Amino acid sequence: MTSQTTIDATGPGDKSPSTPSDQPPAEGLRGHPWFTLITVAVGVMMVALDGTIVAIANPAIAKDLGATFAEVQWITNAYFLALAVSLITAGKLGDRFGHRQTFLIGVVGFAAASGAIGLSDSIALVVTFRVLQGLFGALLMPAALGLLRATFPAEKLNMAIGIWGMVIGASTAGGPILGGVLVEHVNWQSVFFINVPVGVLAVALGAVMLLDHRAENAPRSFDLLGIALLSGAMFCLVWALIKAPEWGWGDGLTWAFIGVSALLFAGFAVWENFVPEPLIPLGLFRSVPLSAGVVLMVMMAIAFMGGLFFVTFYLQNVHGMSPIDAGLHLLPLTGMMIVGSPLAGAMITKVGPRIPLAGGMVCVAVAMFGMSTLEKGTGSLAMSVWFALLGLGLAPVMVGATEVIVGNAPMELSGVAGGLQQAAMQIGGSLGTAVLGAVMASKVDSDLAGNWTGAGLPALPPEQLGQASEAVQVGVAPVTKGTPPEIAAKITDVAHDTFISGMSLASLVAAGVAAVAVFVALLTKRGENAEAGAGVGHI
Repeated sequence: MTSQTTIDATGPGDKSPSTPSDQPPAEGLRGHPWFTLITVAVGVMMVALDGTIVAIANPAIAKDLGATFAEVQWITNAYFLALAVSLITAGKLGDRFGHRQTFLIGVVGFAAASGAIGLSDSIALVVTFRVLQGLFGALLMPAALGLLRATFPAEKLNMAIGIWGMVIGASTAGGPILGGVLVEHVNWQSVFFINVPVGVLAVALGAVMLLDHRAENAPRSFDLLGIALLSGAMFCLVWALIKAPEWGWGDGLTWAFIGVSALLFAGFAVWENFVPEPLIPLGLFRSVPLSAGVVLMVMMAIAFMGGLFFVTFYLQNVHGMSPIDAGLHLLPLTGMMIVGSPLAGAMITKVGPRIPLAGGMVCVAVAMFGMSTLEKGTGSLAMSVWFALLGLGLAPVMVGATEVIVGNAPMELSGVAGGLQQAAMQIGGSLGTAVLGAVMASKVDSDLAGNWTGAGLPALPPEQLGQASEAVQVGVAPVTKGTPPEIAAKITDVAHDTFISGMSLASLVAAGVAAVAVFVALLTKRGENAEAGAGVGHI
């Protein structure tokens, strides 16, 4: 199978094709595509699971370690910040030193950091090791995609990415259920200790089954200034998104970080035109399908992550479900992603990504619109319909956008492309949570006072109204101890009605983002360089 390169992403004057280096063919288990997929799936499962499983453990961690709410928030923020900032650089490391080595180092580091968290006796140590988890997770994720790209031929790559996406979706959605069981029946430390045996299994499989693949045009040096500029830009952007709910979107500090981020991104773009071996060759973005895939991944994550953020509060605080019950109610979403991802991979192989991607975003838009109609008394069946439709829409987008990004990049940049895919998803998730959170906060702030007095409750002074608004934004009724039952019932009704009105508006905004993404999906097409990775291995 011949390889081809249709975009110049290697720098001026370098027109050599993107082919794998000469290596002996895979024999037995080592380098076999499907065994490679099994191995990377185990590692990816560990990272994806950790993104959501920890949220269930946070209250227990706070109680055991005496942490404040702000400190507990950093258990999640530190992880995602480290992950988002280092993904692209980590992808470049895989391109330079080989994806097998990078994957195995990432797995070992992630499992070791997880074990260290379980042994920690202070919130400062927990947050520190969460940063290390994020850094090692960043090494692991792009390397997994690079290994799949290198071992699977073009006609099988979409199916492999479909199964890869299925594992991520199932792990992400299954996190709250598993976390609830472990915290309830073991302890919060077990949420982290579980990564240790999973990591040992992934390393054992990787040592036996993974074959190193390196492109002929693999980078030989590092763009240190480019790494510093891009990392600084990503940090300032994600930091602003994390802190915006606390500082406020109108605060000068929020916009100062966004402004510095924009300047650093601009400096990075200028620098990349002059360095001999850039971190991200800007020629990569001459591929309209690849650029569209990155934008699509961001928009999908805004709609999905931002919209789903409020659904968890809706299930637990409005419907009064336990974390485990809430996770079980999201099983239709998980189930459709598990079933839909491999099917989407097969469909994309047959008809190309454009129609499945556009159709998937239509489903996401309709599902988010449906979620805007949820009320206090909405039953499980009605909720399940919208959750299932959301999962059905997400499956082809996760698979197709990943293939479009990775498949349209030259082989020697497969790690960078994998880092771009993951970074786009992380930034989209942060944007979705921040922007839709701002929509929710604005709606609650504007409606709460009127709803409160309209229910016959005495008007609250500004300070108490602000405190009540913060509680209502997550679906909690601000009922103080000793409040008479009839007054408590009125406050609860007002809080839940106001929360639902905010969630409805946020869901409509998410639906609008998904609708715009339908048109972005029409700019995609099948990866033009996907065949470059098929020179080694066998099916």
